[in-house]
Amino acid sequence: MTVEPVRPAPGTRLLFRWRKWDGSPHWLHECVYLGADSWGDWFGQLPGWSSARPGRELDVAHANVTLLPPSGEWVYTANAAPYHTPIYIDLAWDVRWEGAEPTGIDMDLDVVDRLDTGVYIEDRDEWDEHRVHFGYPLEIVDRLEAVAIDLERRVAASEPPFDEATSRRWFARLAELTGAPA
Repeated sequence: MTVEPVRPAPGTRLLFRWRKWDGSPHWLHECVYLGADSWGDWFGQLPGWSSARPGRELDVAHANVTLLPPSGEWVYTANAAPYHTPIYIDLAWDVRWEGAEPTGIDMDLDVVDRLDTGVYIEDRDEWDEHRVHFGYPLEIVDRLEAVAIDLERRVAASEPPFDEATSRRWFARLAELTGAPA
């Protein structure tokens, strides 16, 4: 029997913890839980909130909203204008709730939509290097490569949840819960 995690109340601040395949720490994002819809759980970040990984720390420059879908194979972030990358999807493994916080394994491949170049799959070189270095199981490699290709197609077609209407709704929720300008 699968036990559903207990989600925090919308508006609760929390940390989204990423790690690498070997368990080493990766990104740590300050965010707020926004709620859930048929696509999964949504989180938000405001300008000035922290995103850090070993060796790099930055303050978020633009608001963003992030979707954690039930599959646990990717995490989608929509960045507010005027950010040059409106869509960034991290291919992942085992993304889930751990206690009261979301966590997952960053698997290196990313699907990106940039204003200057369009939609493409990024970091194939890192993917190739890490799948050997970390020994990613072949069935996971095959699965995530197929997921990346499908996501690239869906983003290029602006299919929900990768359409502006879906992210606009969650940006409004972020503003409502934090008092930030919409």
